[in-house]
Amino acid sequence: MHAMERKLSSKERTNLIKRHRLEQNKRVCDRIKAVLAFDDGYSYAEIAKILLLDDETIRRHIIDYFDKNKLAPENGGSESHLSEVQTAQLKSHLQEFTYLYVKDICAYVRHTFNAHYSISGMTKWLHTNDFCYKKPHAVPAKADKKEQKKFIAFYKKLKANAGKEEPIYFADSVHPQHQTHLAYGWILKGTRKEMPTTARQKRLNFMGGICLEGHQFFINKLIQ
Repeated sequence: MHAMERKLSSKERTNLIKRHRLEQNKRVCDRIKAVLAFDDGYSYAEIAKILLLDDETIRRHIIDYFDKNKLAPENGGSESHLSEVQTAQLKSHLQEFTYLYVKDICAYVRHTFNAHYSISGMTKWLHTNDFCYKKPHAVPAKADKKEQKKFIAFYKKLKANAGKEEPIYFADSVHPQHQTHLAYGWILKGTRKEMPTTARQKRLNFMGGICLEGHQFFINKLIQ
């Protein structure tokens, strides 16, 4: 029987309700409630919201019961549905593309490998395969690794030739201004909200350098 037919006999409903009252395994109770709610006409999304689960997990619970008459989960939780080759392919894909939500990875796996994971199951798979949820490292957008390697080689040569007596300084400039900058905020429609502003001040130009040995530095200030 296909799950979409939503057909439970009155005897099946009575047995499911009775089993739910006696069942101590919370996961089995959730499966029973999902089947009963689905038979009453609730959608996967509605049941998922009620039971605090995800749509894909609810869909699997419904199919497991109507197609296999299955309510009990496998011992030890869900196992990987991916082969070694598929696992390697998914790991390679995740190293190239960063996903914000686990549900999107579940959708990719379902579309690419026809394997169905719940959000909790995929989260477990990610941890098992050494993935963690963290921010990427910010790097300058114009950073050129080849040029950086050239500079490192140049710096080492310069440092060797300079010796300990001649300092090497790293220099840069900054140009601060003292003035008010307006930013966006939530303001009532039709209301003119005013913000006092200061007159534009003179621009300051700072040229500075720092020596890594002893952290000695110099500053040259020019006012415009």
